[in-house]
Amino acid sequence: MNEVIQTMMNHRSCRQYSDKPVPDDHLQAILHAAQWGPSWIHGQQVSVIVIREPNERELFAELVGGQAHVAQAPIFLVFCADFHRAAVAAEARGKFLAALEDVDALMVGATDVGIALSNAITAAESLGLGTVPIGGIRRQPLRVIETLQLPSYVIPISGLCIGYPEETVEQKPRLPLDVFTHDGRYEPLSQKTLAAYDELISGNTKQRTGGATTTTWSDRLISFYEQPYYQEIVAMLKQQGFTCKNVKEEG
Repeated sequence: MNEVIQTMMNHRSCRQYSDKPVPDDHLQAILHAAQWGPSWIHGQQVSVIVIREPNERELFAELVGGQAHVAQAPIFLVFCADFHRAAVAAEARGKFLAALEDVDALMVGATDVGIALSNAITAAESLGLGTVPIGGIRRQPLRVIETLQLPSYVIPISGLCIGYPEETVEQKPRLPLDVFTHDGRYEPLSQKTLAAYDELISGNTKQRTGGATTTTWSDRLISFYEQPYYQEIVAMLKQQGFTCKNVKEEG
């Protein structure tokens, strides 16, 4: 197995960071790696905003729901789906981008961000740094947009903490590969496989928490998905110009 694949398979979410600064050449390498990921139609529908100052990281720690590691990590990146550049190009040519009223634009933007984010994680961890993505950047997106002065057609999708790990964290077991991978056609998850995985995760959780909790994978998943988790997403999309008109028209 080569070093790139080994780095990817060694990933752990890091939530405890030392105060050792991230060298600027490391950060630049991470940003270049993120930028060089593929994007749909070479549209490069991603922007990354670098948050370095301690007071700014403390603000974002609050905005994402009181996650202290956002303030602790010396670098916090905000990954945005960005169609502002496309809109500027269209305006210069007297064109209107009707595609931005299509919900597929959101899928394109989120996909491109995911690719760039994954590249950044692999690059950072190959340099001995720890990372953890922060979906909580969407918890208060209107304040995030105001703070970062995001123009129309730009929305925050994920944050990313980067820094030197303060501790070694155990990996969480993944679903079996034959559940993740489907050969030729989709195979629904069986209750037997689900029960076995829930038991595995429950035991792992018990070990990691010293017996404080034995939450299963199913229980945790359901607790997030029982109802819409972030309440300002629709308001964010409307404010930033993503009308998703085709969903309303076809619905």
